[in-house]
Amino acid sequence: MNISVVIPLLNEEESLPELCHWIEKVMNDNNFSYEIILIDDGSTDKSWQVVEELSSKNQNIRGIKFRRNYGKSAALNVAFEAAEGDVIITMDADLQDSPDEIPDLYKMIAVDGLDLVSGWKKKRYDPISKTIPTKLFNWATRKSSGINNLHDFNCGLKAYKKDVVKNIEVYGEMHRYIPVIAKWAGFTKIEEKVVQHRERKYGKTKFGLERFIRGFLDLLSITFVSKFGKRPMHFFGLWGTISFFFGVMVSLFLIGEKVYKSAYAIPTRDVTDKPLFYLALVAMIIGTQLFLAGFLGEMISRNSNDRNSYKIEKRI
Repeated sequence: MNISVVIPLLNEEESLPELCHWIEKVMNDNNFSYEIILIDDGSTDKSWQVVEELSSKNQNIRGIKFRRNYGKSAALNVAFEAAEGDVIITMDADLQDSPDEIPDLYKMIAVDGLDLVSGWKKKRYDPISKTIPTKLFNWATRKSSGINNLHDFNCGLKAYKKDVVKNIEVYGEMHRYIPVIAKWAGFTKIEEKVVQHRERKYGKTKFGLERFIRGFLDLLSITFVSKFGKRPMHFFGLWGTISFFFGVMVSLFLIGEKVYKSAYAIPTRDVTDKPLFYLALVAMIIGTQLFLAGFLGEMISRNSNDRNSYKIEKRI
């Protein structure tokens, strides 16, 4: 099978028939073998009934329904496990992504040999309350991930080589960081393609400012786990040692100063009367806690089932 089109959806009953018919036309015009996987993420409208009707009319359409809303990352993760195509293409269900982009995306993966192609909606039709935070989010992600050639990490229109989706796990709000996850899994052939952004035709946006807060926290989480997940002591132990050493040196300085001035009868305050002493004490306590956190993290990591799980590309 050439292509699996993965479409997470939440309350998109009006757009689904038009979207699926459009995808079907593109596939037939280009003689692609394909499947469409629709993941209903706990819709409260008639989206699932529409999915069932579409599936009954087209055997290439498959549906997965969650019992409740788990989020886009969960929907993508389940669909990636089920996808059978050589190239997996994700898009949103709101008709803001154009299926006409599919042939070019497929070529970039299947012919050009890329691992992942991320869409870039260079001209957007979103309100400024969404575009400004999006630009800040993308800037922060580029700086932290080192993937400097992508402008729109959160674009729903992406294409993947099959090996990519079968070797990554998406959870929480991690769907916006899939290029980052793929890079850290060893898939480094990542490019972007300028794609059309269409105005929403039906329904209303699911966007909320709280997504940026969760997204920022997930960015910190994925950055830490990818770099120090198997060696937490390298992070906690380093900063714990620095903090503890700083506290000890300041304490020794204050004690030495007290002894020196006392020996020469120079008036001076007690060490415990100086604020700097308590700062040094806090630094030693924090250093000890960080070191213990690293030690416990190391013990947990060494006893995990996947401590020696590595991505192997080929064997001979």
